[in-house]
Amino acid sequence: MPRPTPLMTTSEAARALGIHPKTLSKYVSDGKLRPTLRLPSGHMRWDLEALKAQLRDMDDPDD
Repeated sequence: MPRPTPLMTTSEAARALGIHPKTLSKYVSDGKLRPTLRLPSGHMRWDLEALKAQLRDMDDPDD
């Protein structure tokens, strides 16, 4: 069975995408993206592949 992919913090995910963490947080507050997990503290965790898929869908909403 494959091991689950570890979730990333907003800063880690933003770094992997080459964007600023505030940009990623703004997309969430604008309703454009959804984090994989939101902790009780309000912090977000991201599955990088799921995040990339959401970003692709943002770029091409007709698919």
